[in-house]
Amino acid sequence: MGEKDVNYSVYLVTDSTPAILGDKDICQVVEAAVRGGVTCVQYRHKTSDTGVLVQTARRLHAVTQKYNVPLLINDRVDVALAVGCEGVHIGQDDLDIESARSMLGHDKIIGVTVSNAAETAAACKGGADYLGIGTVFATPTKENTKSIIGVDGLQQILAQMAQMKSTVKTVCIGGINASNVSRVMWQSSVPEKKLDGVAVVSAIMAAVDPEASARQLGQLVTALPPFAKHVGMTKITQSTPPTELAPEIIKAVARLKPLSHNMTNLVVQNFAANVALCVGASPIMANYGEEARDLAQLGGALVINMGTVTPEGLENYAKALKAYNAVGGPVVFDPVGAGATAVRRAATKRILGSGYIDVLKGNRSEILSCLPGGSTVQQRGVDSADGDMNTPELVPALVELATLRKNIVVMTGKADYVTDGAGVYKIENGHEYLGMVTGTGCCLGTTISGMVAAWPSDKLAATIAGLLLYNIAAEFAAGRLDVNGPGTFVPAFLDELYNIRLATSQGDFAWLSHAKVERL
Repeated sequence: MGEKDVNYSVYLVTDSTPAILGDKDICQVVEAAVRGGVTCVQYRHKTSDTGVLVQTARRLHAVTQKYNVPLLINDRVDVALAVGCEGVHIGQDDLDIESARSMLGHDKIIGVTVSNAAETAAACKGGADYLGIGTVFATPTKENTKSIIGVDGLQQILAQMAQMKSTVKTVCIGGINASNVSRVMWQSSVPEKKLDGVAVVSAIMAAVDPEASARQLGQLVTALPPFAKHVGMTKITQSTPPTELAPEIIKAVARLKPLSHNMTNLVVQNFAANVALCVGASPIMANYGEEARDLAQLGGALVINMGTVTPEGLENYAKALKAYNAVGGPVVFDPVGAGATAVRRAATKRILGSGYIDVLKGNRSEILSCLPGGSTVQQRGVDSADGDMNTPELVPALVELATLRKNIVVMTGKADYVTDGAGVYKIENGHEYLGMVTGTGCCLGTTISGMVAAWPSDKLAATIAGLLLYNIAAEFAAGRLDVNGPGTFVPAFLDELYNIRLATSQGDFAWLSHAKVERL
């Protein structure tokens, strides 16, 4: 069986350890899994002696041959030759691919484990039939966290292969299960390269019903995740004013009163709740991740504001993100201070790797820290770095980030930039008082959450509507005679958010004449 004949979509890697297999018979588990739709099997047993390996492999090969599914042996070319199975899978510490090919011949399948650019290039050049890319997520059996590449690392390898114009097939491995397989398949893809399948271990080997688990995984591999339904969809075009939908979106928020679930710090909670109420949303401040499953069912949006970074907080963010992703609820992420410390950079990477973010919002330093490979820009506190200017040179980086992450990116500053990877919009509304009051950046995320919750079918238009409402309200508030500085600005700002929302609901869109937005 040649490489071109192989379906790698659901690739089972066996595990014979008692913690995973228990007292079940490995051949019975594999047969059930193949009946359920497993398309390729790798027999892996690092500690067994050669005689037992050959004996078990022959039994497994009898099973896989019955279903016309290839059997590969992990590492041991000699065992593969003795059994006469379809090929081998070798790791970076195993036999080199050239030697394996010379021993097996060109009609056998050889897969290679890779986790970085150099290994990927070498394996493709060496003649691998497929690559096993990982480890994607940490697993109980993978203690070396340095080898964890996440979805970002997986996507970077696929992008590298696309650039190489490589036709080598790919699967990913490491912590893949029913809860994340659709996300990983969709989120890791790049325009000219996507995974050909997923390699799973405990999700099938440890399952009570391996056949049912395999069948479910087979369905999920090709299924669009709930949150991807409206990604890339917008009615804003080069010939359509970006302000056109803003009134309808703001009216929808007032009518639907969507939940704005904020996970933020105590300093900001009261302000954020009041902003949500003024724009028409229904706020809840809930930092405990266990609540998210129920809250996500209410049709609102989640705001993750990385104000205070703690291990417990990160666990709660991950749980909430998973809950909202599961039902397709929009998520706004504000990586507060992401460029300030190594701890915050690591926390940002972890949150981005834990699920899908619909809207990524931050200042220059924060947004650049979210790029693959991060940023060398040093941030001071939660403010932008010295000399922080939003310049045209940053636009390609924003487009790259939005394209890779398949989300909306908002970079705030003297001018705000918004992109979905296709169009880039510059908004020059706002007032300096916003930068003199703690929490105004966080509350912009709250405002955007209300918009995308009420108008999920066009998150780009919803995000622009939120920015215009927020920044024009700030201009109106700062221009009032009763405002003499940041202290008197805050209550006036809340008033103007409410006034614009009320006027819009009543059909008065005059405030939009103040919009300063252009497509770049």
